[in-house]
Amino acid sequence: MMTPTDRLLTGSLLVAPLVYLAADATYAARGWEDPAAGVLHVLGAIGYGLVILRVADWLPRESWLAAGLLFTGVVGLVGNAAYGFETIHVSLGDTQLVDQPGAANLIKPIGLFFPVSFALVALALGRLGHRWQAAAVLVGIALWPVAHIGNVAPAAVVANVLLAVAFRSLVLERRGAPGPALATAPDIQ
Repeated sequence: MMTPTDRLLTGSLLVAPLVYLAADATYAARGWEDPAAGVLHVLGAIGYGLVILRVADWLPRESWLAAGLLFTGVVGLVGNAAYGFETIHVSLGDTQLVDQPGAANLIKPIGLFFPVSFALVALALGRLGHRWQAAAVLVGIALWPVAHIGNVAPAAVVANVLLAVAFRSLVLERRGAPGPALATAPDIQ
């Protein structure tokens, strides 16, 4: 039986990629300083934080990979959401933080934790036996910094489509499967 927490975390696999796809499609249509895209960006970042928790929960509790996922996922969530708030901030006519010295530089390194966390998601999915989904996540997240640092909207949309397809397939595979996890193998570290 799925608990409410299981439903929330599993639902994030469906919702987060679609919200972020909407954010990047809005960026593509309206520009990288669009406030609506910034709002969707923040909401998508929150959703992807839940995706990290879902995948980490499928790993054994003693797994170093799960611990790494949790750390990079939480830091990456903050960094990713910060860039969404940056968009909202700029849309109001304020200065871009990423162009400022000093404390504003914090946004840059913590933002990079997001793609690192999803590289670990790909590794976890591979170890759980979901190889094609792992490959799709890895390709999608490799496009991520290219798309978002370079402001290449078509690459951002492609990255999100890959993530949406991979995560949706995991939900479909889980339907009717017994137990709380996709697979837990004692050798996963």
